Amino acid sequence: MRVELADMISSENKEMSKQVEVELVSFDSKLGRFPIVKKVPFELKFTNESNKRLLIQGETEVTIAIPCDRCLEVVESLFPIKIDKEIDLTDGDQEKGMDGLNYMVGTNLDVDQLIFGEILVSWPMKVLCREDCKGICKKCGTNLNMAECQCQKTEPDPRMAAIQDIFNKFKEV
Repeated sequence: MRVELADMISSENKEMSKQVEVELVSFDSKLGRFPIVKKVPFELKFTNESNKRLLIQGETEVTIAIPCDRCLEVVESLFPIKIDKEIDLTDGDQEKGMDGLNYMVGTNLDVDQLIFGEILVSWPMKVLCREDCKGICKKCGTNLNMAECQCQKTEPDPRMAAIQDIFNKFKEV
């Protein structure tokens, strides 16, 4: 969703609030595509302080379905988003000054791009369905949280392969 801010930028000491809907349906990044399962509409507050700076404030929550890093079960992760941005209006060429912000296009605020940036910086390093997640079997792919697989549990250490060969040669038949 885009919000036109031309009136806010041109009017000194003006305040405005606007109810905004998040239009993102998924979070797409180099990490993959993750569906947004819940989003809360929120109120954005805009304040022009003496034509020197524009303040943008608001809070919302977004819930994204992310696969567990160990077992790949879908985990719904809540992202509380607090927006507190400041745009400098003292630059003589306002259009040039706002081009550096990826969420400002001319005098339009791209709310989805603003939310995307906030999600990106708060993305978790590791997502687990639960603390004691056992993951999946490397050989058969069974989710070890749901069932035990019949694969060989002990894997010989590859650094000990030469010694294992010696034991196998002298093994009595």
